[in-house]
Formats: sequence, C-alpha cells, structure tokens
Amino acid sequence: MEPDGTPAEQPVLAVVKGEPTAEELAALTAVVLSLGSGETAAAEKPGVRHWIRRQQLQLAPKPGPGSWKRSRG
Repeated sequence: MEPDGTPAEQPVLAVVKGEPTAEELAALTAVVLSLGSGETAAAEKPGVRHWIRRQQLQLAPKPGPGSWKRSRG
C-alpha cells in the first residue's frame, strides 16, 4: 500500500541480472504484454462467395459417410 492508502501496482517484469538498454526493455515488455492478451482468434466462417464458388464448380455435398464434414467446404 502507498502512504496515501491506495494499493501499490505490481511491476509487469523486473530485471534481476544485467543492465538492459531502454530499447531492450521496451522490446521485452511488448512481447510479454502481447503474450498475456488472452484473446483467441475467432474461427472464420465461409462467406457467401464460398458457396457461390462451390455452386459454379458443381461441388454440391454428396450423400455418404462423412458428408457432413465435406459440406463445410
């Protein structure tokens, strides 16, 4: 806690050995912060153009084992 009663912020990282330059610290900080974003990329869904192309190439899904897998394109 700070003397005024506010909680102290924890450092993102600390240098325990060596003397890195400001540029090295900036690069390391950028990498560490990018790893902790926690956002996952959303899976892309095939657009309308995908289905139009399949129709033009006459790639309609055919019945049979595993046809549900092939229907996604």
